Amino acid sequence: MQLSLFETAAHTLVDDERGVITYHPNAISTSLADAWFAALRDGVEWRSERRLMYDREVDVPRLVASFALEDPDIPGELHAATEVARRLAGCQFNSVGLNFYRDERDSVAPHNDKLHELTAGAPIALLSLGATRVMTIRTKATPRRSIQLELEPGSVLLMTYATQQHFDHGIPKSTSAVGPRISAAFRQRPRTG
Repeated sequence: MQLSLFETAAHTLVDDERGVITYHPNAISTSLADAWFAALRDGVEWRSERRLMYDREVDVPRLVASFALEDPDIPGELHAATEVARRLAGCQFNSVGLNFYRDERDSVAPHNDKLHELTAGAPIALLSLGATRVMTIRTKATPRRSIQLELEPGSVLLMTYATQQHFDHGIPKSTSAVGPRISAAFRQRPRTG
């Protein structure tokens, strides 16, 4: 299943015992998405990371940043983006993780969010800014199902907690040139202490 860049209405991609995944292609306007992208690209202290993979340490193929939403130093654009995510998800969030995909060579391997790092039952909202990138969503068990979804600027993808048990999602490298993209993943983390 592949959804077109030109679709405008919200789409429910999955709605069954494995959870619900909904795509909102026009959660914010393209001009607002462009402004938030530029502000975050230039205003966030991006960091590179290394990760152990197949018995060796490798560079993570993207830049990252994260904020607690109560952080007084959080960029104003993320406060506004949080309100969009909360409105669409009907949920309060307390953290945001940012990924900066600089070009077509940056990616994230298929994965699910770690359930112990999420408040049980809380959804995840993923806001896309910058260039359109394809996300692959696939079932972990049979019957196998795969969705190729073009995440366009200003879109929000909502995934319920249960989907992290049954689906992997990722952003593959592209074989053609792609401009930079920022994703903002809003989550409800368990309170500690």
